[in-house]
Amino acid sequence: MALNLSQKKDVVAEVAEVAAKAHSLIAAEYAGTTVSQMTAMRKKARETGVFLKVVKNTLAARAVTGTEYEVAKDSMVGPLLYAFSTEEPGAAGRLIKEFAKGNDKLQPKLVVVGGQQYPATHVEVLASLPTREQALAMLARVLAEPAAMFARAVKAVADKQGGGEAEAPVEAQAEPA
Repeated sequence: MALNLSQKKDVVAEVAEVAAKAHSLIAAEYAGTTVSQMTAMRKKARETGVFLKVVKNTLAARAVTGTEYEVAKDSMVGPLLYAFSTEEPGAAGRLIKEFAKGNDKLQPKLVVVGGQQYPATHVEVLASLPTREQALAMLARVLAEPAAMFARAVKAVADKQGGGEAEAPVEAQAEPA
């Protein structure tokens, strides 16, 4: 179905809005992917904070102009599916990696993070980034470690000086005669 000029402008505006706020982009070839596979991938994308869209490359190139994804304009060739991570950088990588396992027709073609374009093999790197919850848990452990080290040091000093807990000395008292 061909889009009229107004519809094309709407698509460009929608993708541009997402691209302006996204953390990463993966473009993948999808030719040969079944409707049921695409439906499942779109559902999972919505659940994981990934904006997933099949867009004509000329429209996608216009949409990313002025964003950090502009570096990929020359690589936008062939039938591509665009996956923008909107909540955390690794979400699109995990989505594409997961669905490419069961679908050899879904082939990543490029990865863009931080204004830098990487080859398709970097989907693995992007997918291995921790989720927001995992990153917060790691940060909490790092922040708690100095206090734990201090507590262990104080205990070690106390153990060295007197066997742990301080005990009151017992003096021998003479019994009355």
